[in-house]
Amino acid sequence: MKARSTWLWWALGLLVLVAAGALERTYWFAPKAATATASAASSKAAQALDLSAADLATAQMADLSQSLALSGSLKAVNSAFVKARLAAEVRELSVREGDRVVAGQLLGRLDTQEVELRLRQAEDQTANAQAQLDIAQRTLANNEALVGQGFISRTALDTSINNAAAARASLQAARATADLQRKAVRDSEIRAPIAGWVSQRLAQPGERVPIDTRLLEIVDLSRLEMEAAVAPEDVLALRVGQVALVQVDGLAQPLPAKVARVNPSAQAGTRSVLTYLQLDTSAANAQGLRQGLFARATVKTQQRSALVVPASAVRLDQSKPYVLVVEAGAALEKIVTLGARGEVPLTGGVEAAVEVTDGLAAGAVVLRGTVGNVRGGTAVRLPGGPASGAASGAASAAAPSSAPISAPISALIASPNAAASAPR
Repeated sequence: MKARSTWLWWALGLLVLVAAGALERTYWFAPKAATATASAASSKAAQALDLSAADLATAQMADLSQSLALSGSLKAVNSAFVKARLAAEVRELSVREGDRVVAGQLLGRLDTQEVELRLRQAEDQTANAQAQLDIAQRTLANNEALVGQGFISRTALDTSINNAAAARASLQAARATADLQRKAVRDSEIRAPIAGWVSQRLAQPGERVPIDTRLLEIVDLSRLEMEAAVAPEDVLALRVGQVALVQVDGLAQPLPAKVARVNPSAQAGTRSVLTYLQLDTSAANAQGLRQGLFARATVKTQQRSALVVPASAVRLDQSKPYVLVVEAGAALEKIVTLGARGEVPLTGGVEAAVEVTDGLAAGAVVLRGTVGNVRGGTAVRLPGGPASGAASGAASAAAPSSAPISAPISALIASPNAAASAPR
């Protein structure tokens, strides 16, 4: 009986010790485990990448415009070199660079002393030929009368007829020579062939110039075009009538233009093809344009509807191109097949974009290149998501953030220019 009572006391003490240990374990370790779980959740939430609206874009159907960049210089459609039509001395030249001239205006004169002497000689020869013709005609008339009376033979009459014809031909030649000399006198006058501005003065008074020497250059600035050399691989995309924008050095805004002509032959050596873009000089900002100014043009070669994403959203650091798609609160890698590159219109201008032919659906939210290097699977927090911090760590652990893309956010990220000012 005593042994049994002792054993009961020992069993009761052991139970008390086990209960005390269980209570102590619950008291000390349960709060620590809860604290560790909350800390881990808070740390994971703190490591999520906060995104702004400017970092996001939506894959959407848009009008993709393909364009071709060109560069060249401005050139007047109408220009002319005034040349010396005589080998003579420049007597007078009354215009200089920058002077406005009209068609037919007298600009200067060449020395006419020599041509005037030749003209006088030709006129004297014409008078002599006229006198010879008169004599031949009188002789012919007399011989015709004598033949009728039988005083001379028919052969003598034929000789008179031939002499009169020769005298008539000599008169015509003398008159032609006189006309040529009169033309030479008129050619001594230097006149403007077109209206415009004098761009070069290449001779000075007192200088003797040979025939066809350039004296002046006149350009008409009312019609200007851009001359650009196009690479052979790009020229096939050009068509007459395609619209373009031309940015001229010194102008704040580009000028509208269109493709006016494409040279049918390639240049030797470079194999490039010269293309001419007609500028709209009636624009308000076209005043003051000059021939020879450097310009850059963008020609729209094609426009079609396609599924596009911003060009900066496509990443090429792996063997195949891919984009980072925001799904379930994380940035996931998706390999895509790319098509044509071009530009899409936005409210504030245009943006470089690329066509996606496979691997992405319309409406998918992708990360732009502005976020930098982001690994696939990185947790992200969309604009308007829960803030990180100690106070929200436990709440984030209890209900992880995976906010869906709502309609207002999609509308905001569709235009990066509108969202550029959104706070990060």
